Parts: sequence; structure tokens; C-alpha cells
Amino acid sequence: MANITNDETSQPNIAPSKQPLPTLKTVDSQSVLRRLQSELMALMMSGDSGISAFPEEDNIFLWKGTITGSKDTVFEDTEYKLSLSFPNDYPFKPPKVKFDTTCFHPNVDVHGNICLDILQDKWSSAYDVRTILISIQSLLGEPNISSPLNPQAAQLWSNQEEYRKVVEKLHKSASA
Repeated sequence: MANITNDETSQPNIAPSKQPLPTLKTVDSQSVLRRLQSELMALMMSGDSGISAFPEEDNIFLWKGTITGSKDTVFEDTEYKLSLSFPNDYPFKPPKVKFDTTCFHPNVDVHGNICLDILQDKWSSAYDVRTILISIQSLLGEPNISSPLNPQAAQLWSNQEEYRKVVEKLHKSASA
């Protein structure tokens, strides 16, 4: 039996382990569920105009969102549908967000993928669904043309009159 002393300087002799250190535990699904339910309630109570999102049927990890283009932009009054897919380790990893509606925009590719820093390397667990939707709504009118996913849209952006014609044409064909 080992001698136990109250001497704070004595350290137990522990052989180094050859096993890897345990990895950090991912967020349990119940806490993710609670977080998403809380975000849904906050979004519904926010009263923000031009944004909304709700879970798809019985799956809280898959949401359908809607944003409307902001006033005084080429996207004014244009409604876009989005899909949001939340990972199991949300909010420590961002959701995958895509446009379901065709969106001619410098930072949106033909598949609906969005180039937005808060959905990638600038993600923070402090962000929520409301923040994401407001950021995408803002991005519509203020694109980052120095880092385009759609070079054609970025090139045309400087000519807002022609750009508006393309957006209106696409929106009319999508709603037909």
C-alpha cells in the first residue's frame, strides 16, 4: 500500500500513458435542441421585417428560411427561400446555409452556396439564426465584389440598372 502524506511537494509517480488524451466531448443533442428551440422563439418574437425561418416538419436540425431584399437595393421586395442545416455540434460550428431560390449575386454561386465570412472562418457561437438571416439580407445589398463566387454578377454590379434587369428577369422566371 502506498504511503500518503500531506506534504504538498510530494507528487505521485505516474507513468506516462501511451494512450491519446480524450477528445473534447461534443455538444449533446439535447443542448443543441434547446438552443435551436430558443432561437426559434427569439426569431418569432423579434418582429424583424423581411426575415423568417422555421424547422422543416419534424426535424429541428433542418430549417427553411425566407429573406426579402432590403429597401433601396436592386433586391427590394424580392423574396428568397433558404435552407439551413445545423450540425450536431451547433453552435460551435456554423450551419450550412444555401439559397433555394435562384439568386444572381456576386457572393452566391449557381448552386445557391453563399460566401459569407460568418458562415465560415469568422463564425462565433454568439451568432444565431436571426444574425445569419440579417447578415445574408445585408449581403444582398452590400456584396463583397473583391471575393466573388459569381464573377459575372460581380462584374455587372457596378451597372445597377442592368443588374436590376437581370434580377427582375430571374425573379419573374422563378415565380412563373
